[in-house]
Amino acid sequence: MALSASDLPAMYSLLTNSLSGDDSVRKPAEAALSQSEARPGFCSCLMEVITAKDLVPRVDVRLMASVYFKNSINRYWRHRRDSSGISNEEKIHLRQKLLSHFREENYQIAQMLAVLVSKIARIDYPKEWPELFSVLAQKLQSTDVLSSHRIFLTLFRTLKELSTKRLISDQKNFAEISSHFFDYSWHLWQSDVQTILHGFSTLSESYNSNTFDQHQDELYLTCERWLLCLKIIRQLVVSGFPSDAKCVQEVRPVKEVSPVLLNAIQSFLPYYSSFQKGHPKFWDFLKRACTKLMKVLIAIQGRHPYSFSDKCVLPTVVDFCLKKITEPEPDVLSFEQFLIQCMVMVKCVLECKEYKPSLTGRVMDENVVTLEQMKKSISGAVSGVLTSLMTSERIVVLCNILIRRYFVLSTNDLEEWYQSPESFHHEQDMVQWTEKLRPCAEALYIVLFENHSQLLGPVVVSILKEAMNGCPTSVTEITPGLLLKDAAYGAAAYVYYELSNYLSFKDWFNGALSLELSNDHPNMRIIHRKVALILGQWVSEIKEDTKRPVYCALIRLLQDKDLSVRLAACRSLCLHIEDASFSEREFIDLLPICWESCFKLIEKVQEFDSKVNILLLHLDATFLNIIFLK
Repeated sequence: MALSASDLPAMYSLLTNSLSGDDSVRKPAEAALSQSEARPGFCSCLMEVITAKDLVPRVDVRLMASVYFKNSINRYWRHRRDSSGISNEEKIHLRQKLLSHFREENYQIAQMLAVLVSKIARIDYPKEWPELFSVLAQKLQSTDVLSSHRIFLTLFRTLKELSTKRLISDQKNFAEISSHFFDYSWHLWQSDVQTILHGFSTLSESYNSNTFDQHQDELYLTCERWLLCLKIIRQLVVSGFPSDAKCVQEVRPVKEVSPVLLNAIQSFLPYYSSFQKGHPKFWDFLKRACTKLMKVLIAIQGRHPYSFSDKCVLPTVVDFCLKKITEPEPDVLSFEQFLIQCMVMVKCVLECKEYKPSLTGRVMDENVVTLEQMKKSISGAVSGVLTSLMTSERIVVLCNILIRRYFVLSTNDLEEWYQSPESFHHEQDMVQWTEKLRPCAEALYIVLFENHSQLLGPVVVSILKEAMNGCPTSVTEITPGLLLKDAAYGAAAYVYYELSNYLSFKDWFNGALSLELSNDHPNMRIIHRKVALILGQWVSEIKEDTKRPVYCALIRLLQDKDLSVRLAACRSLCLHIEDASFSEREFIDLLPICWESCFKLIEKVQEFDSKVNILLLHLDATFLNIIFLK
């Protein structure tokens, strides 16, 4: 039996009871709602609850109704053999109702409504819902900021949903949407930038005045609409055009959009420090805006590398990022998320295979210019631009800055380490490299070194020797010299495969690393952890006459008082045992103490990753013992 308007009070009562903390009230309500899901009119009743004006204060009930609506779309919107599903008449009613409710004041409800539209659009657009985007475009003509914000929220969610469809026909549909919506979205975005900058200028001038307070809410809503519009532009440019890496066909919006996005970042950054204390809400927006702008540039470069390589785009963006990394203003230096994105951009450009000169030849007397020849021509030109942009001097400076500034442990890092050594170990070494500043700097450094190893090899060795000379093994105070040595040790560990041409591991181990381990002062845990890392990373460079001392050193580190050091040693020992040139005879008598240390360590750790690493070492050691006994 179909549900109707007369069932609304009962539906509201069931939704209210489903939120109860009392099981005797909640479970019967959930069961009744579950039984009603397949009945005609269920979604229509939910829609009435969500949009009812007299229920505006009951956000929890309306959110629950939207959750049930979303689940019903997933289960019953498509026709199924085992269920009649939702009728076409009810679908038409629901689609019309959703497109008529764009003045929702509660943001959570507005988000859920946008999700509902996107879920239905994935199934119905364009066959059953061809008018979706034309209606949205028509409603965007409204000058009401709240309505336009909600429409853009719906548009963003819908485009994001449709962009994930992989069939050729679906991608063509998305390309058509992009061609229709790009110009309007881009012009509105540019207009909103000017509105926001004017508002920020007024806001900064009226720092001690209340005259601007009445306009702040509308300005903030404009800021949020602008951010949504930026996300839409990203979707349209990235997903609305075929990647030029395959077709080598210029994507016009890339050259139009990218320089303006960079200008927006440059216009926003001056307000970063001034808004931090006086206007925290807008300061938070600035952080999100600048970070998102850089992410959009990174996404465009990754999708359309050839169009991004234009002389008006690539050089200016890379130059800006390099300056922010090497010469940041004091306030930008504390803006870690933005610096991370700058580093990601430079790393992506350095790694981009489309920007590397092709080593393939060309067939003689070939009259037709092939796709590969076009790519080779563009790659050669871009390579020349990058060479002129990243001079030897600039590369050396960047390498020095990464090691001396971004690799060095901060006071906060040391405090985190002291409070939770295990968490610190995983934060530093196992976190996604794009989430933390130091791992990101390390990732950029590795790519930079790979591209310029002959230039940077002597530079890194020079920094290493300077750090070792400036901080002898007898130093135990946490000084800038000790922290620089820790950073230099890390830099040497990460690029062992190239640095071995400039540095003898045997001399380094006997002359410094082994001496570091003889100092048991608590502060030496900083250096001990990096020594453990080095001994694992340099495994391929350790010769037969040095293997035994290295194994003994790692066993000693496995018994260190600091948990982070012991975990680092555990991982390095795994690398040694799994190495093809591992010497079983040099290690076999160390197995008992290795097992004992593993058992003690696994009792200390709490995190799953730690236990896995220790168990791997234990299994490797056990397998080694079985093989040796045979």
